[in-house]
Amino acid sequence: MRNLCVVATLLLSSAARAAFTVPGFELVYSYPAETTLQRPGLRTAAEVWPELIASAKKSLDIAQFYVTSAPKPGEPLEPVLAALRAAGARGVKIRFLVQKSPISQAEDLDRLRAFPNLELRVIDWARVSPAGSGIVHAKYMVADGKAGYVGSQNYDWRSLKHIHEMGLLVGDSGVVKGMQTVFEHDWKAQALAAAGKPVPPLNKAAPKAALDRRAYLVASPWALNPPGVGDSQAELPRLIGSAQSEVAVTLLDYSPLTFSKPKRFYPPIDNALRDAAVRGVKVKLLVSHWNTEKPAVDHIKSLSLLPNVEVRVITVPEAAEGPIPFARTVHSKFMVVDGKTLWLGTSNWAGGYFDDSRNLEVVVKDEALAKEAGAVHEQLWTSDYTQALDIAKDYPKPRK
Repeated sequence: MRNLCVVATLLLSSAARAAFTVPGFELVYSYPAETTLQRPGLRTAAEVWPELIASAKKSLDIAQFYVTSAPKPGEPLEPVLAALRAAGARGVKIRFLVQKSPISQAEDLDRLRAFPNLELRVIDWARVSPAGSGIVHAKYMVADGKAGYVGSQNYDWRSLKHIHEMGLLVGDSGVVKGMQTVFEHDWKAQALAAAGKPVPPLNKAAPKAALDRRAYLVASPWALNPPGVGDSQAELPRLIGSAQSEVAVTLLDYSPLTFSKPKRFYPPIDNALRDAAVRGVKVKLLVSHWNTEKPAVDHIKSLSLLPNVEVRVITVPEAAEGPIPFARTVHSKFMVVDGKTLWLGTSNWAGGYFDDSRNLEVVVKDEALAKEAGAVHEQLWTSDYTQALDIAKDYPKPRK
């Protein structure tokens, strides 16, 4: 058992399986079935989510990009939904905020609406954001304002079984408070937008992160961050700029471009990585095979030409049952700086996520936690599914 200590504030029992914890945090994992990417020292989101939901006594607040239940029974999202129904049945007030998206099937949303004590709101983030664009891409939940979860997993059966994901079970009071205040703002913002009313910005300038704390929350877009929540768009380049020896990054995809059309250049993160490499910092960028689509692949090829930068691509093989749309990939979004600091969140590293969309990231300055996350990166980096990016190769369009 690799347990460093018990996170007393989490109100959870991790006796069923080994859990990697440090004060205030547990590192949580999901991996594609039928691969060699499991990590016995980490609990999975499929285990942790029902426990967190079961711990709620009064309230449970959940924000998600979309909801997709399994096409057949027995998949790992079903125990999560069962725990949610049970929580409502025992009197827990549940608020569920989800982005307006065609990915969420109407029957899945109706299923949630039928749960006792659950109020579901669908938010059109483009009507909330000052930019008039973007989405709620955050994926998090808070139980009783005391414990929470944030990570790359969507409320999707595939995220719990067929995709590589990373998250944090959070007991740190400052981070949980920040998550709660973000949810409260966005819950009210949905009502304003639905009524055709404007959502006033909370900040005239980007709020700074709480760098004096061991752990802190940052979010985007900064104009709608409640007090105490810093700006992720500014903090990520700053954190990369603080690196002295190594930056190890794991992402679904990386591109200094916006995801919206027409494309525009988005330089903050790209500039920070290039500057780090020039300073002699080793940059190890691991991306999924989805990143080999043009034009993003041309930009990661350009980045890989720099001294001190290495880019590798991981391709998860198909499941035995055959192709599963929008699965069998690495969807994690985390960075380890100098083996001492962990950045973990919900944003892909491209324009539109850190400037327009609602996303959350947690920074923890804890060497033990950072090293464990670094070991996950190294497992992917050296796996049989991973190859160095070939700048001379004309990659086929990835099947998603």
